[in-house]
Amino acid sequence: MYTAAIFLPLLSAILVGFFGRWLGDRGSQLVACGLMFVAAVLAVPILNDVALEGHGQVIRIFSWIESGALDIAWSLKFDTLTAVMVLVVNVVSLVVHVYSVGYMHGDPSVPRFMAYLSLFTFFMLMLVSANDLVQLYFGWEGVGLASYLLIGFWYDKPSANAAAIKAFLVNRVGDFGFGLGIFGIFFLFDSVLLDAIFASAPDKAGTTLHFLGLDLDALTVLCLLLFVGAMGKSAQLGLHTWLPDAMEGPTPVSALIHAATMVTAGVFMVARLSPVFEYAPIALNVVAIVGATTAFFAATVGLVQNDIKRVIAYSTCSQLGYMFFAAGVSAYAASIFHLMTHAFFKALLFLAAGSVIHAFSGEQDMRKMGGVWKKVPLTYTLMWIGSLALAGVPFFAGYYSKDMILESAYAAHTLPGQYAFWLGIGAAALTAFYSWRLILMTFHGKPRADADVMAHVHESPKIMTLPLIVLALGAIFAGYIGYEFFVGHGMEAFWRDAILVLPSHSAIQDAHHVPAWVKQLPIAMGVIGIALAYLFYLFAPKLPGLLAGRVDGLYRFLLNKWYFDELYDRLFVNPAKWLAHGLWKQGDGALIDGVGPDGVAAATRDLARRASRLQSGYVYHYAFAMLIGVAGLITWFFIGEMG
Repeated sequence: MYTAAIFLPLLSAILVGFFGRWLGDRGSQLVACGLMFVAAVLAVPILNDVALEGHGQVIRIFSWIESGALDIAWSLKFDTLTAVMVLVVNVVSLVVHVYSVGYMHGDPSVPRFMAYLSLFTFFMLMLVSANDLVQLYFGWEGVGLASYLLIGFWYDKPSANAAAIKAFLVNRVGDFGFGLGIFGIFFLFDSVLLDAIFASAPDKAGTTLHFLGLDLDALTVLCLLLFVGAMGKSAQLGLHTWLPDAMEGPTPVSALIHAATMVTAGVFMVARLSPVFEYAPIALNVVAIVGATTAFFAATVGLVQNDIKRVIAYSTCSQLGYMFFAAGVSAYAASIFHLMTHAFFKALLFLAAGSVIHAFSGEQDMRKMGGVWKKVPLTYTLMWIGSLALAGVPFFAGYYSKDMILESAYAAHTLPGQYAFWLGIGAAALTAFYSWRLILMTFHGKPRADADVMAHVHESPKIMTLPLIVLALGAIFAGYIGYEFFVGHGMEAFWRDAILVLPSHSAIQDAHHVPAWVKQLPIAMGVIGIALAYLFYLFAPKLPGLLAGRVDGLYRFLLNKWYFDELYDRLFVNPAKWLAHGLWKQGDGALIDGVGPDGVAAATRDLARRASRLQSGYVYHYAFAMLIGVAGLITWFFIGEMG
């Protein structure tokens, strides 16, 4: 059962990937969805057995690497954290697989797409079930590879190719830090096995690392390196630029990458390594500050985006910031709780956006939509449910998890905690505003699409809407069902040894006793955000244009995403292109080829051309040459005799 839940997606990827032409579109979809369904069903008894009944275990598959002190077996670690992640990944992936049957109808490469989805799911399952850091890194790089294939699935589009390459390269920056962190962990602990690292972590607290003449705290340095990897994979500020561009892939890809899988890998990794991070308080403060800043930054950018998928993408970036600053104040359980609830309502929002795009014949610009809520009532309702959960409106899923994160940040009573709390409050208001801005621009007001497009607006087929209903149930009930287990009175029994929090880090326990205004403020900010959205986009639709004109500089700053892409182009991309062009033209063309193969060939041609001039065809030229030759021989003979 345990092994099947992990490896069935791999079997699906192999069967559909290698035999897709023989299976055909329908056969490939049946195989992929069928095996994914079995894997999702198996995740339920696994969660019950491991998390609720406490039967955690490590399943050894085979010996993988043996080299000196490095002994790595391919194993599957099942504790509460793994069981939760396996359920979330498999359920969301199943929904995306089924939704893709309708969304990708008519695409010429359906088997390839289904194979990529299954492969992506397998790598994510490898990551969350890893028993050591090397296997975790294998899954980590695997989801990076699969995301490259999925984002660039429509490879005939230059924008999709560029987005795939950008995602791959930006993630390599983070992965370099992650790799260094793993090397450092092995150097310090002499092991990459998670249990061995966790057991030794208390003894390594305070250990110094001498580097470049400085004595640095070893665990702080290693945790910061590991967090750099998390920043790349989970699109935190500075390494976030790939995430919005990933919207170039098909909408099911956006849902899979941005909901339960790739972008949550960094959050999972920090929670998994909580026994190490707990002894590196400076690193935790950095995690909290970066997460809070990202939450606010992404929310401000989401205010002015016009592409429906990009608005939701920046929402993902912002919500990941919440998860990280929760981990930064040692509220790992709240972080994973929000990861779980977020998976349902964010996948719902993305797939509902795909339904909208399908209805508008491929249009993604919200400025060209509007006036269709009566034509697509089911999609409209589902978008409302997802937005209510995202905005943290009682009593939807996001209300329970996001409010617990904010309350934990306040209860931490630290400077980074207060910073995270107030930026999180601001981001909550902005989130509510841009969520209802999306709803009102997309569904309400006067129709702004062409008459031909409006004539064809219709509800999506059941194969696309039924999966959305499953996600909607999660967006409504997941928070209520999971609250007591994840962050309530049953928290200690539920998490057991999966997460370590030092007794001095009691933010999540203290969160239950914060003042009433701390609990009520996020709700009030959400209501204010929704009310302002109605004012701007329904009651006084000219206000956004007037305000943008008044603060044109700020508007352009947000519209251009704080100019991160332009800054990186100037600092890294353009110099790299200039260097590459110089190495190509001067280094390779002029020096290597010019002196090497091309130079030798040119010299040979020149000598041959000169020699060919001697072959004139005139007898007196040849006679003259013979006389010179005879004279030369006689001269050489006499010189030899005289010597």
